[in-house]
Amino acid sequence: MDKNSKVFVAGHNGLVGSALVRALRGEGFSNIVGRRSSELDLRRQQEVEDFFSFEKPEYVIMAAAKVGGIWANNTYPAQFLYDNLVINSKLFSTSIDK
Repeated sequence: MDKNSKVFVAGHNGLVGSALVRALRGEGFSNIVGRRSSELDLRRQQEVEDFFSFEKPEYVIMAAAKVGGIWANNTYPAQFLYDNLVINSKLFSTSIDK
């Protein structure tokens, strides 16, 4: 990867994503893009496609997920699984199409 390449880190504010951003910056990458879930709903195909069309990332690092605490995960396990599958599907399909 060229250090000037545009890198989209999905989930850049989370535990894993923020560590990845720090590591990339530490290695000299400066063109890192991220969006909060309030700015970009990764479960919505059109939003993801619009984002990719606008930003044109060269690389995508997937660290985004819907997360909750123990209670939420135990109470809504299927919803968490579904949302995370959708997030991955939308990002993957859009990434390979661009």
